[in-house]
Amino acid sequence: MSGAADWITAIEGTPAGHDAALVLALMAALLHALFGALQKGRHDPWLSRGAIDAAYGLIAAPVALFVVPWPDPSLIPFFALVWLVHTTYKLAQGYTYSLGSYTVVYPVVRGTGPLFAVIGAGLVFGERFTPVQWLGVATLLAGIYGLAIYNLRHWQIGRDRLRPALAMAVLTGGFVALYTTVDAWGIRATPDPFTFLAWFFMIDGLVFPVLAAIRWRRMAAPPALAPLALRGIIGAFVAFFSFGAIMLATRLDQVGQAAVLRETSTVFAALIGWLVLGERVGPRRIALMALIALGAVIVEAGG
Repeated sequence: MSGAADWITAIEGTPAGHDAALVLALMAALLHALFGALQKGRHDPWLSRGAIDAAYGLIAAPVALFVVPWPDPSLIPFFALVWLVHTTYKLAQGYTYSLGSYTVVYPVVRGTGPLFAVIGAGLVFGERFTPVQWLGVATLLAGIYGLAIYNLRHWQIGRDRLRPALAMAVLTGGFVALYTTVDAWGIRATPDPFTFLAWFFMIDGLVFPVLAAIRWRRMAAPPALAPLALRGIIGAFVAFFSFGAIMLATRLDQVGQAAVLRETSTVFAALIGWLVLGERVGPRRIALMALIALGAVIVEAGG
């Protein structure tokens, strides 16, 4: 992996790095929407997340231990922070998906994240958005929160849990911004970016498999393990490319811009919810999703 790491280091902060970050952020958007659908699909979201984490932790472990350079010991406390932030985020996400429909809660999670991430990137990394880029952020957020308001007014399934589901979605979005900022800091502090990625996936896969196993054992009618394991393996590879892509994008270019572009995942999520999960998508929601995509385009053009 040293050749790829050298190439990434060489294009940091260059026009080529900017273009690569754009592609990586959009790829992360599509794959993150798919990842969310895998967690929210026909299996219990806690079991799905446990299977995915177990798969990517086991796959990443030999790479972290025997392939990439080990991180400097001074970074061990930082890896502990990364683990804590991601574990708390996944707990919040699990409760969010348990409370609300995927198409309802996902836009709120992803809409809260970029706003806080842009602010965090300004505070931590000194990044500054142009007025045009802030217009793009406002356009994207108008689309995302417009979608949330529309869902709040028109969604009929599980309405009694809709308000707490949206509240949890906002909280989860805050953790999205936090982990985006922390991960960007970590991947920039680690000389070889693949060291950070491999160790991140290895330690991130420690907790949720245990929680999922406990939940599975307590179920009156636990699902078959083979389909769940298959979902976990597929989800693991989606996670490698989704989370890996956005982390690399934040190393190559602005953290805030990558975070905003990733939130076009809301559009992909709605399409997946409609085509795969059988959730309804009407013309008003399509128009709001187009507004989200337009906001991302404005952010990119304004940069």
